[in-house]
Amino acid sequence: MVIENLFYTESHEWVKVIGEEAYVGITDFAQSELGDIVYVELPDEGSDVIMGEAFGSVEAVKAVEDILSPLSGEVVKVNTDLENSPELINQSPFEDGWLIKIRMSDKEELEKLLSPAEYTELIEQK
Repeated sequence: MVIENLFYTESHEWVKVIGEEAYVGITDFAQSELGDIVYVELPDEGSDVIMGEAFGSVEAVKAVEDILSPLSGEVVKVNTDLENSPELINQSPFEDGWLIKIRMSDKEELEKLLSPAEYTELIEQK
């Protein structure tokens, strides 16, 4: 499933922009490839993230994967529900399973992300 009105990365993160802030999560494709997610490591609120660099990880039964930041900025909110319920990422990757909310430092970085059509093409090649 690919949702319109979102941005995507080649490393399977999604971005939902609201004003100067952006919600970040992993895609439905990513969570289905990983399998049951059992643990999530996320940054602290107030920390900075840099586009293309790891800010946390998800641990599934099959593997542990770094989560790469799709944008640079400051983490203004972390989804603390994932501490006790990491399976929310499997159940609702685009809604309840969001990871962090960033105050973007450079909105022009959005131009480097994939459109829904480009992301669909990417995952169809897998």
